[in-house]
Amino acid sequence: MHKLAYDLHIHSCLSPCGDKDMTPGNIVAMSKLKNLDVIAVTDHNSCKNCAPVLKWADEYDIIAIPGMELTTREEVHVLCLFSELADAMSFDAYVYEKLIKVPNNEKVFGTQEIYDSEDNIAGYEPYLLINATSIAFDELDGLMEEYSGIYIPAHIDKNSNSLLYNLGFIPPEAAFKAAELADEKKITELAALHPYLEKCRIVSNSDAHYLGYINEALNYLECVERSRQEIIKALSEAG
Repeated sequence: MHKLAYDLHIHSCLSPCGDKDMTPGNIVAMSKLKNLDVIAVTDHNSCKNCAPVLKWADEYDIIAIPGMELTTREEVHVLCLFSELADAMSFDAYVYEKLIKVPNNEKVFGTQEIYDSEDNIAGYEPYLLINATSIAFDELDGLMEEYSGIYIPAHIDKNSNSLLYNLGFIPPEAAFKAAELADEKKITELAALHPYLEKCRIVSNSDAHYLGYINEALNYLECVERSRQEIIKALSEAG
């Protein structure tokens, strides 16, 4: 078995709230300095910086998982992760059609920078990515099956943009196998209120918007091999 240090919730400068230093190359280099084995760059409603992240990750011998932080119709944040870049980009195109199209005001929200493989700015996303999409939370099981991904409700212990705060309950038809907590110590309290969580793998990530906030090697996944496919499989199994 491989014990892999992870941080699966990192924002690049494609997210308007991401610091300008959060380029794909810088994120991967900082993750290497922090001794991480696995990372996922999960920008708001977009996978458009995933390709350069994967390129830099290969150079630094880090496993990068293509992903995004989706905002549902109910304004619930959900990590969507994929073992294949092609699946992530297909989902990206689907989500873009479902994004509420409001032009980004860069003076208010910040720029949304798309990078190339050499860590240079290749373009800018014109529509504000932190808006909700028209995708409902209860559509995610079907969508992840269609696009060969998994979904993880994000920071469910927070009092904004979380499944438990925005919806107030876990839908009985939900089938997610992992949930993210900002503070893992809260799992006992939350599981008492929401027994569904007892069968979930609990993960904790940085939700970093600045390089210094990327996690140290504190949290681990055990996988039979060091690959994106096995990491997704591990996250798909009950904790």
